[in-house]
Amino acid sequence: MTDSKRTGEIIATLVVGSDGSTSKDGTSRGVSSTVDRARFLARRRQVDAILIGGNTARSEPYRKTPVPVVVISTSMINSLSDNRQAYWWNASPSEAIERAQRLFGPTILVEAGTSIITELLELGLIDRLELSVSSVTGGDDRVDYRKLLSYFTSVENEIDGETTFYTATR
Repeated sequence: MTDSKRTGEIIATLVVGSDGSTSKDGTSRGVSSTVDRARFLARRRQVDAILIGGNTARSEPYRKTPVPVVVISTSMINSLSDNRQAYWWNASPSEAIERAQRLFGPTILVEAGTSIITELLELGLIDRLELSVSSVTGGDDRVDYRKLLSYFTSVENEIDGETTFYTATR
């Protein structure tokens, strides 16, 4: 068990291309890299639950997850009905985190899009941001990832192949 799982932590994870693209061809896989995917999947096994938004649920593969996945959406169309660990809640991101911690445990991984991540950053609810910046360009839904990093007091980076990994903490 990792230290963060014992003590509880809200971790956001995001992959972007070097131009800030958060998706290409409709999914984040288009801006990801092999080393990013490996770290991403390993991180999922170290948390109590995953929090995503409805758009992420509809465009990304969440049919099978190692821990419960909470989808926050005003649309109750459940595109993950075959995932027995999927929960659809009509709640704000902060309410969903509080409820997920009560039901599943203290460590929550936020794999949502930038609007949910930004809202949680503005509320001071993200303890750590794991940001991967790949060499991919030309995608969609660009974000200023440097601005996301500016919410944190400590930012470390590591380069692995063509991907730069940032770990930002408060």
